Amino acid sequence: MLKLGIIGTNWITQQFVEAAAETKRYELVSVYSRTLAKAKDFGKKNGATKFFDDLTEFFKSDTFDTVYIASPNSLHFAQAKLAIDHGKNIIVEKPAFTNQKQMQKIQELLTKNPSVHLLEAARNVHTKNFSAIKKQVVAMDRIQGASFTYMKYSSRYDQVLAGETPNIFTLKFAGGALQDLGVYTAYDAIALFGMPDDVAYYPQFISTQVDGKGTAILRYPEFDVTLNFGKITNSFASSEIYGMKDTIVIDDAGELTDVQYHDEDGKVTQIGDTPEGNPMVDEANDFAEILEAPEAPKNRENYEKWLSLSINVNKVLFNLRQSGKLEFPDD
Repeated sequence: MLKLGIIGTNWITQQFVEAAAETKRYELVSVYSRTLAKAKDFGKKNGATKFFDDLTEFFKSDTFDTVYIASPNSLHFAQAKLAIDHGKNIIVEKPAFTNQKQMQKIQELLTKNPSVHLLEAARNVHTKNFSAIKKQVVAMDRIQGASFTYMKYSSRYDQVLAGETPNIFTLKFAGGALQDLGVYTAYDAIALFGMPDDVAYYPQFISTQVDGKGTAILRYPEFDVTLNFGKITNSFASSEIYGMKDTIVIDDAGELTDVQYHDEDGKVTQIGDTPEGNPMVDEANDFAEILEAPEAPKNRENYEKWLSLSINVNKVLFNLRQSGKLEFPDD
């Protein structure tokens, strides 16, 4: 069983801890938080036994072999470096890192430490419904474009409107729409269609100088893909992948809970199942498969595929930020 340490005590950490427990392949042992009381409060209710408010001591601990990082975006890089230095496998919430320079450094460290593995938690591409979408895309005669939408109003935006600066809406912590919900849409596009030839981003900036919402265009040789995402409004628009006379219709580019195929005769077929329960269980199982037996040929193949995808998404996100003139302090 994998021994798990976690950084972060927010709602997404709780969701991952519950998903990990559901797989019965992880045991939560250690929790780090900036305050020891918060680490204990979160950890004890989830069965952890070791608690830390010192990050170096946390990573020196031999109580866990895998760390789940769900801290603010700008902290991922330094924490992942520490994890590699201490021989810990890494599951890092998306976006893994904020720029290509950071990703390249992590690649170098992983090469020097081949027993350590890094996995980016972009849950949508690990779901069964995403596999169904990918299979249907391959079966279509021709792809003529796609539009992926994921917009959800964040309650933290109320704080911005009140004159505050929550972490998820600050440049300091590499916040904003592209670096959050936009990551899911980028993963959808790149996992399905590969790397685009060119990209453009049109952000809508808010008072904290990050993008509250935006539209991105990914240009491919024969079609374009439009990404619509935001954290300052709600959208109920479907996402679509366009064939000739046929179309895949997806209820939500991040959740992928309802997927339909409309054929050229107008017949509608449900090509995915309605998921039930914790949406992070599939990725938790996929990651456990890799970490339990990293040398198995299929696992090695999947790991290299997912790491390559993470690198490509990092590059596209960075290029989109450059296009939209969105710069972070670490750039």
